[in-house]
Amino acid sequence: MGVGRQTWMKDMAMAWMLLVLAGLIEIVMALALKHTDGWTRPGPTALGIGAALASIFLLSAALRHLPVGTAYAIWTGIGAIGVTVIGILFLGESAAPMRLVLIGLIFVGIGGLKLLPA
Repeated sequence: MGVGRQTWMKDMAMAWMLLVLAGLIEIVMALALKHTDGWTRPGPTALGIGAALASIFLLSAALRHLPVGTAYAIWTGIGAIGVTVIGILFLGESAAPMRLVLIGLIFVGIGGLKLLPA
């Protein structure tokens, strides 16, 4: 394997790691916003804004090597799935079967996008 190919593979692996981290931080942002009480609580508000900025920064770094449509769909999907699971497990949100099926479809879509060539 040539040096150029190794560099490309390393860059792609780093881009995917940044994207996953950006999605996880997106979960933090959404959960923090849930607790801002309309931006009246400084702690959760600052956490939400900081997490949003960090998430977008990491997403933009990942976009140097990933297609924007794929990366954005995966970023939002990680956030949607993560917030939904935490909402069900810890916030008393509905775990209706159809809701779980639809969240599962998002998960399948993320997996499918990851398998496509960049």
